[in-house]
Amino acid sequence: MFTSLTGRSAVVTGGSKGIGRGIAQTFAAAGVDVLITARNQTDLDKTVADLADAPGQVSGLCADVTSPQDCRCVIDAAVERHGGLDIVCANAGIFPSGRLEELTPEDIEQVLAVNFKGTVFIVQAALAALTASGHGRVIVTSSITGPITGYPGWSHYGASKAAQLGFLRTAAMELAPKNITINAVLPGNVITEGLNDLGQEYLDQMAAAIPARRLGTVADIGNAALFFATDEAAYITGQSLVVDGGQILPESHLAIAEL
Repeated sequence: MFTSLTGRSAVVTGGSKGIGRGIAQTFAAAGVDVLITARNQTDLDKTVADLADAPGQVSGLCADVTSPQDCRCVIDAAVERHGGLDIVCANAGIFPSGRLEELTPEDIEQVLAVNFKGTVFIVQAALAALTASGHGRVIVTSSITGPITGYPGWSHYGASKAAQLGFLRTAAMELAPKNITINAVLPGNVITEGLNDLGQEYLDQMAAAIPARRLGTVADIGNAALFFATDEAAYITGQSLVVDGGQILPESHLAIAEL
């Protein structure tokens, strides 16, 4: 049995939709007080309202993780609302598609600013509060794309996700003396609002390429993040956990056909 996280405090960036919302919901269901961030106030308000009945208190703050000042405001707000901060889920991310020959400097900078720099900025802003917690946790939402696999049109996205893992390995060493761990969850194909718009036939094709024969859910990722936040995970840091139903395992489509 894991030690209860009831009453602990968390920030989830990019928490109004998709995986971020799933993480926020999982933490709130475990009794954690959660501050979610997003750039769209309407989306924030809807998610906060939808999660109002959770055991943990859920509130929102409109913020842009590419701004170090916004990140400091987020941490200050979490400390003020919850009396401290124990957990940071660096989840905010974007995944625009663009072939290598088409990418502009602006395209590359936008993805790196949100996915990589935004991770660094929110962690930097939270250092003092996480140190004061005595059991600080940082959970990064990376991806199998970049660190392990590739996909045409996502070279800049893949680079940003690989950069997150390079960051966390050294960050883990620097944070360990402060009793702060930092780990990453690497999702495979997960059902979110964006994927649902692609149609059932496309979803079925994606699921057929996964040994588990289904796409992941946001709860699958939320549960992995929740584990990293527990007291029982205190001796795990600088690590990455693939949550993909076995998606990266087959050598070819033929391997799946043999199952």
